[in-house]
Amino acid sequence: MSSSLHQPPAGAAGDHIDFRGSIFTGPVLGKGQPPAPPRSPAPWPHQVGTIPPTAGFFQRRSEAAGLHNELPCDQATFSAELDGAHGQVLTGMGGVGKTQLAAHHARTVWQTGQVDVLVWITASTSSAVVTGYTQAAVELLGADPAYPESAVRAFLAWLEPKAHGTPARWLIVLDDVTDPNDMRGLWPPASPHGRTLTTTRRQDAALTGHGRRLIRVGLFTEAESLNYLTAALAAHDRRDPAEQLTGLAKDLGHLPLALSQAVAYLIDTGITVGDYRTLLSDRSRSLADAAPEALPDDQPHTMDAAWSLSVDRANSLRPAGLGRPLLQLAAFLDPNGIPESVLTSAPVLTHLTGALHDDTERQPAPVTAEQARLTLSALRRLSLVDHSPDPGHPTVRIHQLVQRAVRDTLTPDQHGQTARTAADALVAAWPEIDRDTVLAQALRANAAALISYAEQSLHRSSTHLVLYRAGRSLGEAGQVDAACAYFDRLTKTTTAYLGPDHPNAFGARSNLAHYRGEAGDATGAVTALAELLDSMQHTLGADHHYTLTTRSLLARWQGRAGDPAGAAATLREVLADRLQVLGPDHPDTLAARANLARWRGEAGDAEGAAAAFAELQHDVVRVLGPDHPDSLTTRAHLAQWRGEAGDTTGAATAYAGLLGSMVRVLGPDHPHTLATRNNLVFWRGMAGDAAGAAVAIAEHLHDVVRVLGPDHPDTLTTRDNLARWRGEAGDAAGAAAAIAELLNDMMRVLGPEHPRTLGSRNNLAYWRGMAGDAAGAVTTLTVLVDDVKRVLGPDHPHTLTVRGNLARWRGEAGDAAGAAAAFAELVHDVARVRGPNDSEYFNSWFSYAHWTGIADESNRAGS
Repeated sequence: MSSSLHQPPAGAAGDHIDFRGSIFTGPVLGKGQPPAPPRSPAPWPHQVGTIPPTAGFFQRRSEAAGLHNELPCDQATFSAELDGAHGQVLTGMGGVGKTQLAAHHARTVWQTGQVDVLVWITASTSSAVVTGYTQAAVELLGADPAYPESAVRAFLAWLEPKAHGTPARWLIVLDDVTDPNDMRGLWPPASPHGRTLTTTRRQDAALTGHGRRLIRVGLFTEAESLNYLTAALAAHDRRDPAEQLTGLAKDLGHLPLALSQAVAYLIDTGITVGDYRTLLSDRSRSLADAAPEALPDDQPHTMDAAWSLSVDRANSLRPAGLGRPLLQLAAFLDPNGIPESVLTSAPVLTHLTGALHDDTERQPAPVTAEQARLTLSALRRLSLVDHSPDPGHPTVRIHQLVQRAVRDTLTPDQHGQTARTAADALVAAWPEIDRDTVLAQALRANAAALISYAEQSLHRSSTHLVLYRAGRSLGEAGQVDAACAYFDRLTKTTTAYLGPDHPNAFGARSNLAHYRGEAGDATGAVTALAELLDSMQHTLGADHHYTLTTRSLLARWQGRAGDPAGAAATLREVLADRLQVLGPDHPDTLAARANLARWRGEAGDAEGAAAAFAELQHDVVRVLGPDHPDSLTTRAHLAQWRGEAGDTTGAATAYAGLLGSMVRVLGPDHPHTLATRNNLVFWRGMAGDAAGAAVAIAEHLHDVVRVLGPDHPDTLTTRDNLARWRGEAGDAAGAAAAIAELLNDMMRVLGPEHPRTLGSRNNLAYWRGMAGDAAGAVTTLTVLVDDVKRVLGPDHPHTLTVRGNLARWRGEAGDAAGAAAAFAELVHDVARVRGPNDSEYFNSWFSYAHWTGIADESNRAGS
């Protein structure tokens, strides 16, 4: 027979009872009152307590199969095979179905005769456990319920294995253990004849003592979610589209509790799955708005209330008072992975200290990073987060519905403040240089989550820096198309929140134009920056810092679009204005001189550029000091233009000296140090030591991969350089093979139309030709010409370069007349685009003359 449990007395919730060493004599009987008559023990098989009913459309999950396999049916194997684990602890966040799994298992072993005694106890408090054990002792042993201590001790002693007699096969289920301390002195003993099955949200080490094994219960799989939704809705004659059900399961994070309540809401209201998903996505509505009026399957809590007790408990664990505010911050970040460094950053520690101050009149000591980590551990122990201890990338994960429930508890002011604190934390944790590609991707994902949860809060009075940092991170990773799309959206949202003439809106437009150029549309960048400049001059004035900076950026893209002379002319005007507004020694004035010198060189005056940088270096060192980063950068430019002016040995010597300073000031792994090493190798090779350059660049590549990662754009460029110097050292076939392999990675990381990818395709054709496959080079370049015209434009310098290479290899493949005709057209276009005094014009003209001569000789020989 079955008997339900006595309920704990009022006020007993959370009481701690430990019988060890305590004195309890029971009630005092009245004079002459006889003791209660003994009760006859119930025969086996016997059940104590009530197993919860099976949820509708119960899913047979892998955890259920695992539990069943650990309790074999026949008595011989029951004792022989289970001497390892003497109990299982089902742990997981609220709503994953731990109680249902335990109930299914208990009902299965009971109905199939695998146990003689089954005891089910709702074990949320120690008082409830005592009441359950007392009831079991009364029914199984005939104990007196008036003496609960004696009854509990008798029952636990009865569970102990005996040397003689017929043992009872027993299963005790302790459902919903809230605090491991409540079980002190109350755990059933280890026995070859019995098992204890516990369900809890906790993951404390105390739960796994004495042979108990922790089993983590996770979410439904995609298939289980779809099967459940389909079956539950079909029972009410609903045939909803599978794609909508799949989307709903994803929206709810495959949480069984949420899926069952969603089904109840759909059935009660009759709305479509699409409308329910719209309700869920509405940020102005709370999670409670998506709950049914009557909960299914005797569930005690709605989705929004399922974790409130756990949050309260976490906030009370040491260090007390930090669990709730830290969870609130995590609720605004990426549920799939928050870098631990974000949740232990300085802005978070300041926020946590402030939260403690709100709870007490005394000024608390500043919260430390170690205390924040201990708080994460407390949240993990209550299954509110999953805290990965991976030393390389320690990460915190949290279910999206827990996040939603936590955000729903915040007032509008708390919502905005917490969101901006989360944004501050991301900025603080974001390295200046994205060396760790895994971390960079995680930070971008967290920024995206924050934007989706609290975009308006990130535009309160000004646009938060994290929005710009996330976009730049995309561009720095080589995802320039994605950076363009990102800044296009940021421009629209910033304009909508702050107005079109706000400086932050101008900043978003500037970034959009820049990455449009980086994606290959230099002409488009020039057009966009020219329009932006007009707006800035009208709103901010011609002499505003932002206006002058935009003029410099416009000049840069003028040069990269194929007009270096125009870029130099623009920069002369910018320099004159900065001299007038800022003075000769202002860093922005010095930067304008550097930009002007660079584009003088790009326009063909390499010697003038070198002279300008030599003069600039003196002033930069005088104003900023010899070790300032701008001083080091100026030395690098001076070395570069010395080499471009023909002094390749001098350039290599200058870079060698600069490298020592870079290592001393910035460190050996700084990106500028790595770039200096790369340039040193380049000019050594140009000075005639191609074999030495190949060896040095191979060593350099090892460090670049270590510091920046295998997929960083600078790593890919270094691999391209290694291939080049292998070819220059005489291994043209090896160079071609290396670039062919590199192209696969470039297309994967940067995309097929990125300018660097197009450049590597050009290099592949070159080294194929040098390896003897002139016809293959022609085939590759013929396709490439069409692509660069479409992506970069017909007059872009790269387009003109590819056309020249195609003409050359047509001649090398035997078509001298075709090469001469192609160079004739190219000479005309180079003169039109770059002017008749440009070095590229002379190179094209001499190539035209060369192939014309060969074609004429061939014609004379044929005649």
